Amino acid sequence: MSKTKTDDAEAPEEAKGGKKKLLIIALVALVGLGAGAYFMFFAGGGEHEPVAGEVLPLESIAVNLAGGGYLKVGIALQLTEDAASGGHGGAAVDGSKALDLVISTFSQAQPADVTGARDALKESLRHQIVEAYADHEAGTEMVMDIYFTEYVTQ
Repeated sequence: MSKTKTDDAEAPEEAKGGKKKLLIIALVALVGLGAGAYFMFFAGGGEHEPVAGEVLPLESIAVNLAGGGYLKVGIALQLTEDAASGGHGGAAVDGSKALDLVISTFSQAQPADVTGARDALKESLRHQIVEAYADHEAGTEMVMDIYFTEYVTQ
């Protein structure tokens, strides 16, 4: 008979513990859903991800390196759909800014940098080009990425 009394005494505690766990899980789920909804609808701040448009290949150019030698590099610009709609005053994207940035970036590089730190130089160049073709007033980007089409050192 003593077994029956202890079993009866433990049953309400287990039920209480189960209800507490269920309540905690429900609260965590509600907080998670609320946070997700907030970030989805309100936290974007009006920013939109640029959508890829056409790719604009530019002519290859030869750049003299700082430590001697040269680099022949060709790039292509991954334009956004905003560029196709005529951003920058309705004119098509001109590659002259990008080529100027290629020259200024790589002419300061040593031959060892051009071969050993290629990815870092590309990322730096990509950032500079994206900024050069961004319309900060309208909040649009004309270029979203760059690609090397030719990369020869000597």
